[in-house]
This record gives sequence, C-alpha cells and structure tokens, in this order.
Amino acid sequence: MERKLLPPSVHVTRRKGAAATRKWLVVQAAAAGEPRVAELGKHRIMEMTGLPTRDLRVLDPDLHSPSTILGRERAVVVNLEHVKVIVTAAEALVLDSSNPLLVPFLKSLHTRLSSPDVSSTSSETDRSKETDQGNGPTVALNKETDQGNGVTVALCRAGNVDITPFEFKVLEVCLEHTCKCLESETLTLEKEAYPALDELTSKVSRLKLDHVRNIKNRLVAVSGRVQKVRDEIEHLLDDDMDMSEMYLTRKLTFQGFPETLGSVDSNKDASTDHNENEKEEEDRDDETETVRESSAYVKPDVEELEMLLEAYFVQIDGTLNKLYHLREYVNDTEDYINIMLDEKQNQLLQMGVLLTTATVVVTAGIVVVSLFGMNIHIELTKDPETDEQARIKNLNFWETTCGTVFGCLAMYLLAIFAGKRSQILH
Repeated sequence: MERKLLPPSVHVTRRKGAAATRKWLVVQAAAAGEPRVAELGKHRIMEMTGLPTRDLRVLDPDLHSPSTILGRERAVVVNLEHVKVIVTAAEALVLDSSNPLLVPFLKSLHTRLSSPDVSSTSSETDRSKETDQGNGPTVALNKETDQGNGVTVALCRAGNVDITPFEFKVLEVCLEHTCKCLESETLTLEKEAYPALDELTSKVSRLKLDHVRNIKNRLVAVSGRVQKVRDEIEHLLDDDMDMSEMYLTRKLTFQGFPETLGSVDSNKDASTDHNENEKEEEDRDDETETVRESSAYVKPDVEELEMLLEAYFVQIDGTLNKLYHLREYVNDTEDYINIMLDEKQNQLLQMGVLLTTATVVVTAGIVVVSLFGMNIHIELTKDPETDEQARIKNLNFWETTCGTVFGCLAMYLLAIFAGKRSQILH
C-alpha cells in the first residue's frame, strides 16, 4: 500500500501555525478568577487587546527587543528584561510563565492582587453613603451599576483616587521586579569587581587582566540595560499624553458613563408622554456631547501614575549611579595600570640606552685592539732578544691594555653623566 505524502506547503503551514501559538499565563483581577495557562495565537491576542502586530513584535523573545513600555487604547505592553506582559483593564497576559526567572515576579503579582485596599474600602463606603443621600442621575447610576456584574462595579470604583487600578498594580509589580533584578546584578558585580581591581593594582598578571576584562564586559552590558529602563521611564514622565493612555480603567469608565446614564434616564421616564421623551432625549444628547467635548480639552490627570513612575525612576537612577561609580573605578584602575606600564617601558628604554652606550665604548676598545693586532712594525711586536727587553715589552703590553680599559670606562661614565645632565636618563 502506497503512502500519500502531503505537499510541502501543508507542512509549512502547520509549522507556522504552531510557531504562532504561544503559552500565556492569564492573570485576572482578584475577584474574577485564578490564573490559568492558555495557548493563544497572535490574531487571538490582537482581538482581545486591540494591539497591532508591531507592538506584539516587541514581546517576541527571539528578537531580543530592548526594554519598552507602550500605552495603547485597550492595553499596556510591558517589556522589561525577562518580564513580558500585556495588561488590560481586567486581565494580564504573561508570556513564558514557565521561565524560572519569573517565579518571584508571579509570587509578587499574586500577593499584590490578592491584598485588599483597606483605605479604599472605607472611602468607598463613605462615598456610597453620600451618593445615596443625594439626588439626580448619580443615584440611579450607582444603583444600576450595583445590579451589574463585578467588572462594572470595578469600573465605577476606579474613579476614586484611593483605589489603584488593576493595570497600575501589574505595572508596579513589573517595575519593582525589574529594579530588584538589576540592583541585585549590580551588587553582585560590585562585590566581584572591587577586590579584583585592587588585586590587579598590586600585581599585574595575565589571569587578572582577563578577569577584569570579563568584569568590564559585564559592566557595559548591565549599564546598557539599566540605562534603557531609566530612559523608558523618563520618556513616560516627560509625556502626559502617553501616561494618560495607560489609564485603561478610567477610559472604560468614561466610555460607559454616557451609555449607562442614557439607559437609566430611559427607564426613569418610560411612563411619560412621547413628546416629553423626545425633549429629554435631545437634552441628553446635548449633555453627552458637552461631556465628550469638555473631556477632550481637559488636561489629563496623571498624578497617580506619575508618582508611581517617579518612585521607580529614583530607584533605577540610583542603580545607574552605582554602575557609573564602578565604571569610573575601572577607568581609574586602567589609567593607573597604564602609568605603571609606561614606567616599566621607560625603565626598559633607559636600560637599552645604557647597553647601547656600553656597546659603543667597548667598540672603541676593540678598535684599539684591532690597531695593535695589525702587522705594524713596532717594538711590541718584535721578539725580545734579552730578558730586559722582554720585561719592558711585557710592561708596555699591560700599560696599553690598562690604558685602553680605563679609557673606555672613562668614556662610558662621561656618556652617562652627559645623559643625566640633559635629563635623558634618570
């Protein structure tokens, strides 16, 4: 029986589909449910969050994108080191949750989401009492909201200043975990770098130089990562519109307010005449347009997010200062070692000058010996006839030899004295 092989296009399609699907840890609000692992494709995430493809490309682990925080209409994209999260107003999608580096992050996230806000609970009670004592559409809005689901209640309560929105809780945990990881790497690098640099200044060796080189490479890499996180936070602090885009809960509240108000008023006036309904609908449309126009030109209130970002900006800036001081210490050590090497090189050059001078002086003595060694008819080269003549000849030989040696030595000392006086030699 023959096997029917599928065309190559089918295999390629299956591989692409499998590669496009990734495992995400879906973390919902504290009252919504427990975290669950789901395999979601790129198009499914785009439908859930409304993010374009270029924003999802930032979270791709294969691309090694730098640290980025993006605020969009319905979601916030957080890419800080190994923390890759998509945050919406109701849930957070954590990529690669099986990574061991994310275990402390997930524990902190669970603790942060499960801890209740005591101060906000009392303020909510007081606000509800004041609202019940008042009149107008606000009472109807609260009653209608309380009859809805938990998400609607959370949206209405998020307008209070004392309550931290869900997206800010997740963002705070991301920033806290990233700052702690970078600070821990910085402290580890400091404990290893300072003793190694001190040992290198005491005695220079190839192994110590190689160790310091590896430390410097790690220092440059960590400094670049910390600098990128600091620049990203600073960029958000400088732009109020980018920070206002990250208020997802507030945007959902403002979008649902006119619709909820319209449904309440329609239920309230259901028993009136048709003419009165038309007038009230026109007034309601005018009020809705006025609210929308006024909210479009109001300066965004980003004080809560600004305070949150400033706190972690100060922390990451302190980590960057530690790395800066460590880099300065490395540079100072390099300068000191270069000075030591220059001194050694100068000593070698001086020794070379001394040896060259000695060579020149010895060469002068060799010239004298060469002159006497030639076939010149002088008294020293003749054979002695008597003992007296032999003694005189031997004496003349030693006088010539000692004179040549002392002359060369005098020339050498004179050359050294001239070099020190001209500051060529030290």
